[in-house]
Amino acid sequence: MLIDFFFTLKDARIPVTIKEFLTLLEAMQQQVISNSLDDFYYLARLTLVKDEAHFDKFDRAFGLYFKGISAAFDQQGNVPLDWLVQRMKRELTPEQIAALEKFGYDKLMDRLKELLDEQKARHEGGNKWIGTGGTSPFGHGGTNPEGVRIGGKGGNRTAVKVWEARSYQDYDGEREIGTRNIKVALRRLRKFARQGAAEELALDATIRATASNAGYLDIKMQPERKNNIKVLMLFDVGGTMDDHIERTEELFSAAKSEFKNMEFFYFHNCVYDYLWKNNRRRHAERFPTWDILRKYPPDTKLIFVGDATMSPYEIVQPGGSVEYNNEEAGSAWLARFTAAFPKFVWLNPEPDTIWQYRQSIDIIRQLMNNRMFPLTMNGLEQAMRTLSK
Repeated sequence: MLIDFFFTLKDARIPVTIKEFLTLLEAMQQQVISNSLDDFYYLARLTLVKDEAHFDKFDRAFGLYFKGISAAFDQQGNVPLDWLVQRMKRELTPEQIAALEKFGYDKLMDRLKELLDEQKARHEGGNKWIGTGGTSPFGHGGTNPEGVRIGGKGGNRTAVKVWEARSYQDYDGEREIGTRNIKVALRRLRKFARQGAAEELALDATIRATASNAGYLDIKMQPERKNNIKVLMLFDVGGTMDDHIERTEELFSAAKSEFKNMEFFYFHNCVYDYLWKNNRRRHAERFPTWDILRKYPPDTKLIFVGDATMSPYEIVQPGGSVEYNNEEAGSAWLARFTAAFPKFVWLNPEPDTIWQYRQSIDIIRQLMNNRMFPLTMNGLEQAMRTLSK
């Protein structure tokens, strides 16, 4: 079994070696862990992965090989874990989904608290109580166009708050495969200028001067050509963006190669009052958004990268964030960014053919003055032309 696991990691392009694999087997033989899949996960990662940049690849390969790992449950929810085992899947017709009652944000959260207080037993199915597989606005694995999902896999990506543990993966900035065409598109933004003292040979001018001087060498120098473009990229990570990791990694890698004066930060769904650069330490190492707005000059090119797929509450409602009670709406922070950096675009990895069907995308497009482009070659070229004007 573990030999196949070893080759699964190799297929995932994790640089695991035979020596490391033998170390894992020796540790298993010495019984350094209990009979627990969780313990085996940590032991395997410790012995087989030597670089944090590969942790995300390892997690995905491990989950694929062992048929998935249950996400950790947020115990602060005070909902018994055994309720959260999905026992049925229900498919609703568009008419049934359209008939479901929609709550306002405040009423939604108040109603959830009331049901948690009232409900005393486990419940499956149905359209009222908190349970599994039903159509209530609250529960696990059910279907409701506007509700609070408590664990499980949501079907419509419109839950107001996702009540479950989340893990976020940094994008691999070393990724080079598939980035060549992206680099070509990004080069449209680069502007070179002669700056500073004479630092490099002006070959054409030297040839002309030497020829005019009857063959006597006449060296001409010129200031070095430097790329004076400054770029600030803000990446949405986690949640629905997990579907677009590969293309976003390619974009990130290409941008790092093309733009020498590039800075980046991460956010989740919408920007609020802080950003981060390391997902594994995102709660300990935060960067206040006000500091970022003040640090970079107005001629910085601002590029958002995200699918803009979320509950509309997360954009327009204070307290709408899925992670904490934000004092100001995301729309207020987006307005500050676009005012601070007049040259801005939003790159969306979702196909532009579906944008009209998602309310949150439409809201973001309006806030971006329609400067949203698909993460395709044509979309990138249009975005770079927009930033160059």
